[in-house]
Amino acid sequence: MTERHAELDAALDRVITAARDHLAAVKAAEGRVDDDGVWSAYVALNNATYEYDELLLDVFGEVTPWDVEAIDPDEADQRFGAGLGVDGGEPADPYAHVVSVRQRRDYRVPSVAALLRAAEAARRGVRAERDAGEPAEPVESVGAAVLELLQAGDGSLGALDVPELEPLDGVVAVAEVPEPLELAEFREDDGIGPFQLGGSDRLVGRLDEHAYADLDLDDDDDEDEDDLDDEFEDIFDEEDDDDRRAGR
Repeated sequence: MTERHAELDAALDRVITAARDHLAAVKAAEGRVDDDGVWSAYVALNNATYEYDELLLDVFGEVTPWDVEAIDPDEADQRFGAGLGVDGGEPADPYAHVVSVRQRRDYRVPSVAALLRAAEAARRGVRAERDAGEPAEPVESVGAAVLELLQAGDGSLGALDVPELEPLDGVVAVAEVPEPLELAEFREDDGIGPFQLGGSDRLVGRLDEHAYADLDLDDDDDEDEDDLDDEFEDIFDEEDDDDRRAGR
């Protein structure tokens, strides 16, 4: 019986250690959702608790308030983990991928003056939030206007969804690259280097965006509506003729 008591003491020590490790992982995660360290510590605490509960029941016929079931670490890691083993080892997939999405969209400027006014209004709005007492400088070029709209918006092409810009065709290229983009490697005035594919980059595919691809469909719909109107007019004309012949 002394040996079983020693087993119980050791099992309880594992529970206490696992609980402390879990608390440390939670503190280190600082509220991050789905943190690998927290998940690994949770599985370890769950299993240590389960083993202690089972051993306590086997030795003394007593149970703990902890109603838990054993978790298979390998299965749990595959189903819920983010790639790290429960033991904190290397990711299950050693071939990490970096995907690069490169996009170009062209725009026609119907009115340069209107675009400059829109950019100046966007700049004044930003300055009003940041530097209330400093006057906004005028925007003097089309390129500067577009850049101002991007900076005032969310930085994506959606910020250019304004009446002052008419979208034209665009293209999106998706590539697999061995390393992520390092902006420090390119000068600020280098507009080509960051977008070029390297020798080890692999182009997966290209999506062509046609801004007016649905115009033909709209024209067809209009023609169908015209044909339908003609049919209705023919029907009404025939009814009028019948009415006149009936003396109505």
